[in-house]
Amino acid sequence: MNGTQPKKGLPLPRWGGIWSAASGRAGGTASWTADLAVGAGLFGLLYIVVVVATGGSARTPQTTISLRFSALPLYAMYSLTRMTAAYLLSLVFAVAYGYVAACSRRAERILAPVLDILQSIPILSFLPPVVLALTGLFPRSGLGAELASVLLVFTSQAWNMAFSFYHSMLTVPRELREVARMYNLSPWQRFRQLELPFATVGLVWNSMMSWAGGWFFLMAAEMFTLGDRSFQLPGLGSYLQQAANHGDLRGIVGGIATLVLLIAGLDQLLWRPLIAWADRFKVETVGNGTPPRSAVLIMLRRSHLVEWMMGFLFSPLVERADHLLSHVAATGSIPAPRVGRRVAGYLIGGAVVALIAFALWRALGVLASTPRTEIERLPAAALFTTLRVAASLLLSCLWTIPLGVFIGMNRAWANRLQPVVQILASVPATALFPIVLLWLGSRLAWGSVLLMLLGVQWYVLFNVIAGAMSIPEDLKEVTALFRLGRLERWRTLIIPGIFPFLITGLITASGGAWNAAVVAEYVQFAGHTVFTVGLGAEIARASQDQEYGLLLSATLTLSLLVVLVNRLFWRRMYRLAETRYGVSA
Repeated sequence: MNGTQPKKGLPLPRWGGIWSAASGRAGGTASWTADLAVGAGLFGLLYIVVVVATGGSARTPQTTISLRFSALPLYAMYSLTRMTAAYLLSLVFAVAYGYVAACSRRAERILAPVLDILQSIPILSFLPPVVLALTGLFPRSGLGAELASVLLVFTSQAWNMAFSFYHSMLTVPRELREVARMYNLSPWQRFRQLELPFATVGLVWNSMMSWAGGWFFLMAAEMFTLGDRSFQLPGLGSYLQQAANHGDLRGIVGGIATLVLLIAGLDQLLWRPLIAWADRFKVETVGNGTPPRSAVLIMLRRSHLVEWMMGFLFSPLVERADHLLSHVAATGSIPAPRVGRRVAGYLIGGAVVALIAFALWRALGVLASTPRTEIERLPAAALFTTLRVAASLLLSCLWTIPLGVFIGMNRAWANRLQPVVQILASVPATALFPIVLLWLGSRLAWGSVLLMLLGVQWYVLFNVIAGAMSIPEDLKEVTALFRLGRLERWRTLIIPGIFPFLITGLITASGGAWNAAVVAEYVQFAGHTVFTVGLGAEIARASQDQEYGLLLSATLTLSLLVVLVNRLFWRRMYRLAETRYGVSA
């Protein structure tokens, strides 16, 4: 820390490790059984890494997918590893992107629309260029397909988390920022002691939703077809897709059961401890008498092994990073000449402009070769898809808002229902499509709304839960003191309290709905293809048939439509949440 700055930090819990001296013994005395459990967990994690690494080195993109139940544990490890790699990339991207977009109004004018465009591009539109480029780099192994799968899952996780962190940065209470200025905190100290802690609750819940979104598109990321080329990687997604293609309901049920067990294990070992840990970062002056608890978190806090790792490994690294980054921020950043930085900026900017110009030139060439009859279908397709997206969002709000508020404001019920919600949200809706199609038959015109609803409703629910949990306890006590009725309590406390989170959830849900349209409007099951009129169906068919002109045209239409809706409607709702419903004095 810089010598001119006070040693005392903000009156807000510091964002640090899972274990801390203040809370380490709160759960009881140290236990050798906790050390044994932690050690076993570390060895199990190492075993998964070794198995996946050795299995991936000799794999090819055309690996045969076995439908035997005995293959499911190994497939689950492969899918879990891809999801973890994609999530770590998404987390780094979300924090960096959201921070830059929120801290610089000039950067926000560029980054916010770009984020709107990125979340509107369906995963199948990313599929051909990503797969062909990476498999071309590694033609003799499955590494290219593995990297493509991770990047495709990344595209289903990153935007939701980036929106959450960006929203949190915009709604940090003004009085806390004033305290940060009073303490003369450097930008790094302000980020670690104020902005990151404030964003933690929303980031944890949106991380859970991003994992659910990753499971949703896992089938498309592990098994895909480009023209006459087929790519399939061993995993739960490819297992479920193979079972669906063969009409094997027994295999579908077995795959879903394995996925549910994996999700339940992740909930107990990862998400429940994170929720209990993140509760310490709520901004409130009155404590909650029933905070969320986690047996795994208590065990970690009782472990000598974790205490040693935090005290001798993690804490020194954090302190050195604090000292280095605070010193850099206080002394003027990069010691490069101003002229040199300006020249470098011009060179980088020129390279970006040239790359964009080249891409536009090639895109115009592809569009010029697209038959006019195919282009003329897109306006009607856009209209039908827009109506389905709006209907799925409306239907999701009807039940997610009351349930999310109930879960978020009742800690006892939250501890019971949160694992159930997490499991239901993480079961990929695409795996349920064959079962739904048995009931819908060929009635996919409005049946696709139900299929889209299965994937997008959880974005709203998780954000509403996070918003209800973040309502300060002192505000709840004030409403109880004034004996407000239920309707008045919703109008003056609950709706304003959850409004910023609800807007974030609806924006990300709308992005998820546009993406879900690709798999909901064009479904393949047991050798049959069922589709309806819509942009999603056009994109799915063009991607499968390698009609790149139609694929580009439909993707551009979808992106333009999403950007217009976000600019004209959702962005205004964001500003309203930032200026009127922020938690500030």
